Amino acid sequence: MPEVMFAGPDGRLEGRYHHSKETGAPVALVLHPHPLHGGTMNNRITYTVYQSFQRLGFSTMRFNFRGVGRSQGRYDGGIGEIGDAAAALDWLQAVNPNAGGLWIAGYSFGAFVSMQLLMRRPEVSGWVSIAPPASHYDFGFLAPCPCGGLMIHGDADDLVPEPAVRKLVDKLNTQKGVSVDYRVLAGADHVMANHAEAIAAAVEDHVGKKMVGRHLSMAAD
Repeated sequence: MPEVMFAGPDGRLEGRYHHSKETGAPVALVLHPHPLHGGTMNNRITYTVYQSFQRLGFSTMRFNFRGVGRSQGRYDGGIGEIGDAAAALDWLQAVNPNAGGLWIAGYSFGAFVSMQLLMRRPEVSGWVSIAPPASHYDFGFLAPCPCGGLMIHGDADDLVPEPAVRKLVDKLNTQKGVSVDYRVLAGADHVMANHAEAIAAAVEDHVGKKMVGRHLSMAAD
Protein backbone atom coordinates (compact mmCIF):
# COMPACT_ATOMS: atom_id res chain seq x y z
CA MET A 1 0.00 0.00 0.00
CA PRO A 2 1.75 3.17 -1.18
CA GLU A 3 2.51 5.99 1.21
CA VAL A 4 1.21 9.32 -0.05
CA MET A 5 1.82 12.91 1.01
CA PHE A 6 -0.64 15.56 -0.08
CA ALA A 7 -1.32 19.23 0.62
CA GLY A 8 -3.66 20.00 3.49
CA PRO A 9 -4.94 23.39 4.66
CA ASP A 10 -2.22 23.61 7.34
CA GLY A 11 0.69 21.74 5.75
CA ARG A 12 1.38 18.37 4.19
CA LEU A 13 -0.60 15.33 5.31
CA GLU A 14 0.51 11.71 5.42
CA GLY A 15 -1.66 8.91 4.11
CA ARG A 16 -1.80 5.34 2.84
CA TYR A 17 -3.58 4.60 -0.41
CA HIS A 18 -4.71 1.46 -2.21
CA HIS A 19 -5.64 1.83 -5.87
CA SER A 20 -8.18 -0.66 -7.21
CA LYS A 21 -7.35 -2.61 -10.34
CA GLU A 22 -10.94 -2.14 -11.54
CA THR A 23 -11.64 0.72 -13.95
CA GLY A 24 -14.17 3.14 -12.47
CA ALA A 25 -13.99 1.54 -9.02
CA PRO A 26 -15.71 3.38 -6.17
CA VAL A 27 -13.56 5.22 -3.63
CA ALA A 28 -13.59 5.34 0.17
CA LEU A 29 -11.96 7.63 2.73
CA VAL A 30 -11.44 6.31 6.28
CA LEU A 31 -10.89 8.67 9.25
CA HIS A 32 -9.16 7.78 12.52
CA PRO A 33 -10.01 8.45 16.22
CA HIS A 34 -9.08 11.46 18.34
CA PRO A 35 -5.51 12.73 17.78
CA LEU A 36 -5.07 13.71 21.44
CA HIS A 37 -6.01 10.22 22.66
CA GLY A 38 -3.61 8.19 20.55
CA GLY A 39 -5.70 8.08 17.38
CA THR A 40 -3.76 7.48 14.15
CA MET A 41 -4.47 6.02 10.72
CA ASN A 42 -2.87 2.78 12.00
CA ASN A 43 -5.54 2.34 14.68
CA ARG A 44 -6.81 -1.24 14.50
CA ILE A 45 -10.44 -0.41 13.71
CA THR A 46 -9.47 2.26 11.18
CA TYR A 47 -7.18 -0.21 9.44
CA THR A 48 -9.87 -2.91 9.57
CA VAL A 49 -12.37 -0.68 7.78
CA TYR A 50 -9.71 0.35 5.25
CA GLN A 51 -9.08 -3.34 4.49
CA SER A 52 -12.80 -4.04 4.20
CA PHE A 53 -13.27 -1.41 1.51
CA GLN A 54 -10.17 -2.73 -0.23
CA ARG A 55 -11.65 -6.25 -0.29
CA LEU A 56 -14.86 -4.80 -1.74
CA GLY A 57 -12.87 -3.47 -4.71
CA PHE A 58 -12.66 0.18 -3.67
CA SER A 59 -9.75 2.55 -4.16
CA THR A 60 -9.24 3.36 -0.50
CA MET A 61 -7.36 5.94 1.56
CA ARG A 62 -6.66 6.51 5.23
CA PHE A 63 -4.53 9.39 6.51
CA ASN A 64 -3.24 11.10 9.63
CA PHE A 65 -4.95 14.29 10.74
CA ARG A 66 -2.75 17.36 11.28
CA GLY A 67 -0.12 16.89 13.99
CA VAL A 68 -0.30 13.08 13.87
CA GLY A 69 2.59 10.97 12.56
CA ARG A 70 4.27 12.80 9.72
CA SER A 71 1.32 15.12 9.08
CA GLN A 72 2.15 18.78 9.64
CA GLY A 73 0.18 21.24 11.75
CA ARG A 74 -1.44 21.06 15.17
CA TYR A 75 -4.71 19.68 16.52
CA ASP A 76 -7.52 22.16 15.86
CA GLY A 77 -10.47 20.98 17.91
CA GLY A 78 -12.19 19.27 15.00
CA ILE A 79 -12.58 22.36 12.81
CA GLY A 80 -9.26 22.15 10.97
CA GLU A 81 -9.58 18.38 10.84
CA ILE A 82 -12.71 18.76 8.68
CA GLY A 83 -10.51 20.75 6.29
CA ASP A 84 -7.90 17.96 6.39
CA ALA A 85 -10.55 15.39 5.49
CA ALA A 86 -11.85 17.60 2.66
CA ALA A 87 -8.29 17.89 1.28
CA ALA A 88 -7.92 14.09 1.44
CA LEU A 89 -11.20 13.70 -0.43
CA ASP A 90 -10.02 16.20 -3.06
CA TRP A 91 -6.84 14.15 -3.56
CA LEU A 92 -8.81 10.92 -3.77
CA GLN A 93 -11.20 12.34 -6.35
CA ALA A 94 -8.38 13.84 -8.43
CA VAL A 95 -6.72 10.43 -8.65
CA ASN A 96 -10.07 8.74 -9.42
CA PRO A 97 -12.01 11.17 -11.65
CA ASN A 98 -14.37 8.44 -12.89
CA ALA A 99 -15.06 6.75 -9.56
CA GLY A 100 -18.25 4.73 -9.40
CA GLY A 101 -19.37 6.06 -6.03
CA LEU A 102 -17.85 7.78 -3.00
CA TRP A 103 -18.00 6.56 0.59
CA ILE A 104 -16.68 8.06 3.79
CA ALA A 105 -16.10 6.17 7.03
CA GLY A 106 -14.95 7.22 10.47
CA TYR A 107 -14.36 5.76 13.90
CA SER A 108 -15.11 7.76 17.09
CA PHE A 109 -13.77 11.31 16.54
CA GLY A 110 -13.30 10.30 12.90
CA ALA A 111 -17.02 9.48 12.74
CA PHE A 112 -17.87 13.03 13.85
CA VAL A 113 -15.53 14.56 11.25
CA SER A 114 -16.81 12.24 8.51
CA MET A 115 -20.42 13.23 9.16
CA GLN A 116 -19.46 16.90 9.03
CA LEU A 117 -17.80 16.24 5.69
CA LEU A 118 -20.91 14.37 4.51
CA MET A 119 -22.93 17.58 4.88
CA ARG A 120 -20.41 19.53 2.79
CA ARG A 121 -19.97 17.08 -0.09
CA PRO A 122 -23.20 16.21 -1.92
CA GLU A 123 -21.37 13.69 -4.10
CA VAL A 124 -20.95 11.29 -1.15
CA SER A 125 -23.06 8.20 -1.86
CA GLY A 126 -22.73 6.30 1.43
CA TRP A 127 -21.15 6.35 4.88
CA VAL A 128 -20.01 4.16 7.76
CA SER A 129 -19.98 5.60 11.28
CA ILE A 130 -18.39 3.53 14.07
CA ALA A 131 -18.78 4.52 17.74
CA PRO A 132 -19.91 8.07 16.89
CA PRO A 133 -19.39 10.30 19.96
CA ALA A 134 -23.05 11.31 20.13
CA SER A 135 -22.86 12.14 23.84
CA HIS A 136 -19.84 14.45 23.37
CA TYR A 137 -20.68 16.33 20.15
CA ASP A 138 -23.91 17.76 18.80
CA PHE A 139 -24.92 15.86 15.65
CA GLY A 140 -27.88 18.18 15.07
CA PHE A 141 -26.17 19.43 11.91
CA LEU A 142 -27.42 16.25 10.17
CA ALA A 143 -30.64 17.99 9.19
CA PRO A 144 -31.42 16.87 6.68
CA CYS A 145 -28.95 14.01 6.39
CA PRO A 146 -28.26 13.64 2.64
CA CYS A 147 -28.22 9.82 2.54
CA GLY A 148 -28.45 6.71 4.66
CA GLY A 149 -25.55 4.65 5.95
CA LEU A 150 -24.24 2.13 8.47
CA MET A 151 -23.81 2.94 12.15
CA ILE A 152 -22.03 0.53 14.52
CA HIS A 153 -21.80 0.85 18.30
CA GLY A 154 -21.02 -1.30 21.31
CA ASP A 155 -23.51 -1.95 24.09
CA ALA A 156 -20.69 -1.86 26.68
CA ASP A 157 -19.36 1.56 25.64
CA ASP A 158 -18.83 3.58 28.85
CA LEU A 159 -17.44 6.61 27.02
CA VAL A 160 -20.43 7.01 24.68
CA PRO A 161 -23.48 5.24 26.13
CA GLU A 162 -25.38 3.24 23.51
CA PRO A 163 -28.74 4.98 24.17
CA ALA A 164 -27.21 8.29 22.99
CA VAL A 165 -26.35 6.71 19.64
CA ARG A 166 -29.71 4.96 19.36
CA LYS A 167 -31.41 8.33 19.88
CA LEU A 168 -29.36 9.77 17.00
CA VAL A 169 -30.23 6.79 14.78
CA ASP A 170 -33.94 7.10 15.58
CA LYS A 171 -33.84 10.81 14.75
CA LEU A 172 -32.10 10.19 11.42
CA ASN A 173 -34.54 7.42 10.52
CA THR A 174 -37.46 9.84 10.78
CA GLN A 175 -36.02 11.89 7.91
CA LYS A 176 -37.50 11.37 4.47
CA GLY A 177 -35.47 9.05 2.27
CA VAL A 178 -32.93 8.25 5.00
CA SER A 179 -32.43 4.73 6.33
CA VAL A 180 -29.71 4.01 8.89
CA ASP A 181 -28.57 0.40 9.27
CA TYR A 182 -27.81 0.32 13.02
CA ARG A 183 -25.83 -2.61 14.39
CA VAL A 184 -25.09 -2.98 18.10
CA LEU A 185 -22.15 -5.21 19.03
CA ALA A 186 -22.69 -7.16 22.23
CA GLY A 187 -19.90 -6.71 24.77
CA ALA A 188 -18.05 -4.08 22.75
CA ASP A 189 -16.65 -1.04 24.51
CA HIS A 190 -15.47 2.18 22.82
CA VAL A 191 -12.06 0.74 21.90
CA MET A 192 -13.65 -2.29 20.19
CA ALA A 193 -10.26 -4.04 20.09
CA ASN A 194 -11.76 -7.54 20.19
CA HIS A 195 -14.51 -6.80 17.68
CA ALA A 196 -12.53 -5.98 14.54
CA GLU A 197 -13.79 -9.10 12.72
CA ALA A 198 -17.42 -8.29 13.53
CA ILE A 199 -16.93 -4.73 12.29
CA ALA A 200 -15.33 -5.96 9.06
CA ALA A 201 -18.24 -8.35 8.49
CA ALA A 202 -20.81 -5.59 9.10
CA VAL A 203 -19.07 -3.14 6.77
CA GLU A 204 -18.67 -5.69 3.98
CA ASP A 205 -22.27 -6.85 4.33
CA HIS A 206 -23.80 -3.36 4.31
CA VAL A 207 -21.58 -1.77 1.66
CA GLY A 208 -21.63 -4.87 -0.52
CA LYS A 209 -25.44 -4.91 -0.58
CA LYS A 210 -25.61 -1.18 -1.32
CA MET A 211 -23.16 -1.47 -4.21
CA VAL A 212 -25.12 -4.40 -5.71
CA GLY A 213 -28.32 -2.35 -5.41
CA ARG A 214 -26.63 0.60 -7.08
CA HIS A 215 -25.45 -1.53 -10.00
CA LEU A 216 -28.92 -3.05 -10.43
CA SER A 217 -30.60 0.38 -10.46
CA MET A 218 -28.08 1.69 -12.96
CA ALA A 219 -28.66 -1.37 -15.17
CA ALA A 220 -32.41 -0.75 -15.01
CA ASP A 221 -31.91 2.80 -16.24
